[in-house]
Amino acid sequence: MIVSSQLFEDYIECATKCWLRSRAEPAAGNVYAEWARAQNEAYRQDALKKLLAVLPEGDRVIGPPISKSSKDATWRIAIDVRLRTNELESRLHAVEKIASEGRGSTTQFIPYRFEFTNKLTRQHKLLIAFDTLALSEAVGRAVTLGKIMHGDSRATLKVKISAFASEVRKRIKEITALLAGNSPPGLVLNRHCGQCEFKARCSTQAREKDELSLLSGMSEKDRQRLHSKGIFTVTQLSYTFRPRRRRRESRGKQEKHHHSLRALAIRENKIHAVGIPDLTLKGTPVFLDVEGLPDRNFYYLIGIRIQTAEGSAQHSFWADDVKEEKLMWNDFLGVLSEITNPHLIHYGTYETTFLKRMCDRHGRPPAGSQVATAVDHATNLLSFIYAQIYFPTYSNGLKEIAGYLGFLWSGSLTSGLETIVLRHRWEASRDPTVKQALLDYNRQDCEALELVTNRLVDLHRAAPAGGGSSQREVVLTSDMKRESLYRFGRISFALPEMETINKAAYWDYQRERVYVKSGKNVPPSGVPATTRHNKPKPNATIGYQAASHCPNCKSMKIYSHGTRIKTVIDLRFMRYGIKRWVVRYMIHRQRCQSCGTIFKASDLRWTPAKYGWDLIAYAMYQNIELHLPQMAIDSSMIKLFGLPLPHGWTNKMKPAAAQLYKITHDRLVRKLCSGHLLHIDETSIGVRGLNGYVWALTSMEEVAYFFTPTREGNTIQELLKTFSGVLVSDFYAAYDAIDCPQQKCLIHFIRDLNSAILEHPFDEGLKQLAANFTGVVKPIIETVDRRGLKKRFLSKFRNSVDRFYKGLVDDDAGQAAGKLVDRLQKNRNKMFTFLDFDDVPWNNNNAEHAVKAFALLRRVIDGLTTEKSLRDTLVLLSVCETCKCKNVDFLDFLRSGSKDIDDFAMSRRKRGLR
Repeated sequence: MIVSSQLFEDYIECATKCWLRSRAEPAAGNVYAEWARAQNEAYRQDALKKLLAVLPEGDRVIGPPISKSSKDATWRIAIDVRLRTNELESRLHAVEKIASEGRGSTTQFIPYRFEFTNKLTRQHKLLIAFDTLALSEAVGRAVTLGKIMHGDSRATLKVKISAFASEVRKRIKEITALLAGNSPPGLVLNRHCGQCEFKARCSTQAREKDELSLLSGMSEKDRQRLHSKGIFTVTQLSYTFRPRRRRRESRGKQEKHHHSLRALAIRENKIHAVGIPDLTLKGTPVFLDVEGLPDRNFYYLIGIRIQTAEGSAQHSFWADDVKEEKLMWNDFLGVLSEITNPHLIHYGTYETTFLKRMCDRHGRPPAGSQVATAVDHATNLLSFIYAQIYFPTYSNGLKEIAGYLGFLWSGSLTSGLETIVLRHRWEASRDPTVKQALLDYNRQDCEALELVTNRLVDLHRAAPAGGGSSQREVVLTSDMKRESLYRFGRISFALPEMETINKAAYWDYQRERVYVKSGKNVPPSGVPATTRHNKPKPNATIGYQAASHCPNCKSMKIYSHGTRIKTVIDLRFMRYGIKRWVVRYMIHRQRCQSCGTIFKASDLRWTPAKYGWDLIAYAMYQNIELHLPQMAIDSSMIKLFGLPLPHGWTNKMKPAAAQLYKITHDRLVRKLCSGHLLHIDETSIGVRGLNGYVWALTSMEEVAYFFTPTREGNTIQELLKTFSGVLVSDFYAAYDAIDCPQQKCLIHFIRDLNSAILEHPFDEGLKQLAANFTGVVKPIIETVDRRGLKKRFLSKFRNSVDRFYKGLVDDDAGQAAGKLVDRLQKNRNKMFTFLDFDDVPWNNNNAEHAVKAFALLRRVIDGLTTEKSLRDTLVLLSVCETCKCKNVDFLDFLRSGSKDIDDFAMSRRKRGLR
C-alpha cells in the first residue's frame, strides 16, 4: 500500500477524508477549500519564479528523477520533484542540493514547501517532515532539514526533522492499516469540516446516524469513554443526564459543561438551563461584530448595532488596507463617544482579542471616559450561555442559536471562512458588490446578536415567575426530578416476554407460588388476617329505656318496631397510654298504634360517623406534627390497635379534619393581615408533576400557610392590600408593590454579600463595601441584644445609616459590587425600617422558621400530593404551628374539639394545665 503526501495531509485533517480520497469518492466541493488550493498553487508558482530568477539555467531543473546517484547531479534547485518508493509517494515543491565541501562531507538535500498563509501550524511541519522522509528513502541517506517559505513577506522557516520523524512514521502505519481494510473509519465531525469538500456528505450521514460527534466540543477521549459504556448516539446520551445538587465547596465556581444535558435539550427540543444568568444591560446596548483576516492579524470591518428607545441603528466601519485600520478604529471610538453610557456586547473571544489588540496597536480611549469603560467592560455573551443555558442546538455558535430563535440569514455567505475568501476577492477586484456582501453579512451577525441578547434578558426577567410562561419554554435542572438508576417501582419493558420473566422474580410471587411448589415451608407474608379483618369486640354498649308514651299524641298504645345497632371505633387516652375503645349503640325504635309515628329515645347520644374523633385527631397529629406518611399511619393503627381500617383511611379522614378547622385557618389569616407586624416567605412544592408555591405568613404568635400555582405576586398583593403594619420579607420584587412600611431581611443581604466575596476574593471594592455595611449593622445588633427592639434605643443609629448611604453615592463600585450597591440603593427606605418602630425585628427568621416546618413535611408529600390534599394539609399545619407558638399541645387541641386556639389556651391556663 502506497501512502501519498495527499493522503497523509488528508489523514492529519480527518481519517474519513483520507479514506474517501483513497476510494476516489466524488466531493461536493467547498468554497474555502477550493480557494485555499488555488491560493497555494498561485503562491507556489510566484515564489518559484522569483527563486529561479536569480539562478543560472544550468543550476535549475524541472522534475528530475531523484535517486541515490543524484549526489553527482550538477543542478542546485530541482522543481516539481516526484518521488515514489516502496511505501511512500510525494510531490516535492522544490529540492535544494548543497554539494559537499572537501573530504569527509556529503552532499545535502533540503526539501522546500511553499504555503501562502502567514501563520504556520504543526500540520505544515508534519507535511515537510513527510516530504523529507520520502526524500531520505530516495537518496539513501538521512535528510535532517526542511524549509517552508510562507506568507506575504516570504519568510523561510527551517524545520528540524528529528522532532517530527517518529510521529510521521506512526501516522504512516495508521494510514496503511486504514487503507488495507474494507470498512471506513468511524464517522467523526471535527473542526476541519468547515473547510472540507466532503462536509455535506459527512454531516448528512452524522445526522442520520445521530453521531455523538455532532455535539461540538466533545473530545475523542470523551467519545471513547461513552462508547465503552454502549452509548453511540446523541439520543442515547440524552437519557444519561441526572440533575445533581452542587456541593457547597463548588458553589461560585464555573459550572461544568454537560454534553448529556445538551443532548436532552435536542431530544426534547426545549431550552434547558442549569441557571438563568443575570444579564444586566446597563446604559445603551451596543452590539459588536468584527471581521478580519486571522493569519495577518488584520481587521477590516467593524459592525455595531445600537439599541435605543426609537429602534436599532447600524454602523459599519471599513478599512481598505492595514494603513486604514487605525482610521477605522478611531471612527468606531468616535461613534461610541456620542452614545450615552454605551455597553458593548459581543459573542466569543474573537472580539475580546480585537479590542485588546486595537488598544495596544492604535491607542486606548482617554482614561475614565465612558468609551474606555465600555471597551474595558465589554460583555462576552457566550460566557453567559456556556455551561448554563443549553439551547436545542449541536453547538453554541451564534448562527445555530439565532437560527433556533427564528433568525434567517440572507445572501450567499454562510460562514466566517467564506468571508476570508470574499475579502481576498475584493482586494483583487475592488468589486463594490463583493464589499456589500461582506457588509450585509456583518450587519446580520449584529442583528442575530441583538436577538440572542434580548432573549437571554427575557429569560431572566421571566425566571422569578416560577410556573409562568418561561417554565413551558425553559426547563430548569433544579426543577427536574432526581431519579435514581436503582429506584423501586414498576418498569416499562420493551417486550411483553421480558415483563413476564420479571414478574416471576418478585419476592412475594416466589414465596407464595414458587417455593411452595418446591416443597419449602414458607410462612405467609404480610399482616395476619386475624389482625386485619376481625371485628373488634365492643368495650361498652349504650342503650335506652323504652318510652312509656308516644311523643306525638301522648298515646300509651306503643309497641317495638325493630332495633338498629351502630359501632363506633375510637381511641381512649389514658394518663400514660392509649387503648382501643369501641362503643356499640343500640337503638330500639317504637311505633304508636294511634297515630302511626315511628320514634326513638331523644336523649340518647349518637354519632353518624363510624370512627371517633380521638382516633382521627391522633392520625392527624402523627401526619402533621410527626411527619409520618399516611400509609405508615394506617399500618401502625392496624398493627397496634387491631383496627379494621380500609385502604387509605388517613387520606380520607384528612379532608374532614381540614374542613372542621377551616374556620380556624381563616381566622388566623385575617388576624395576621390586620396586625402590626407580618413576616412572609415562600417556597416551592411539587404537585403531581407541576410546580407550585406555598406561602408562609407569621407573626410572633400566629402562623398561616396557603398555596398558589405560581410565584406571581397577585394573590399576596390582593391579600395585603389593606395591611398597614410593618412587613418583613426577603428581596422578592412582588412584595415591593404592597403599600406599607417594609423591612428587608438583613441576613439575606449579608449572605449574598458573603457569597460575592467568596466568588471574588481579590475584589477590594467588594471587601470595602462589606466592611462598611457590617460596621453599620454590628453596633445596632449589639444594642438590640442589650436593650431589645425599642425605637428609643435604636433611632440614634439613623445618622450612621445616612453616612453609609452617602458613601455609596461617592464610591465608584466595581462590577462585582455594582449589583449589591444597586440593591442597597433600591431598598434604601426598607433596609433599616426597624430603627423607627418598636418590636420590629431586622431579619425574617420567623417566616424562615415557618418555611422550615413545611419543608420537613414536604419531604413526605412532595410530588405525591394533589392540590386539594395540599390545601387540607396547610390548614392543619397552620393550626399545628400556631399551637407551638402559643405553647399549646397540638394533639390536646385537636382532641378538645375547640376551634379557637386562644380560647383553648386561656382555658388551660385557668385550670393550671400546660
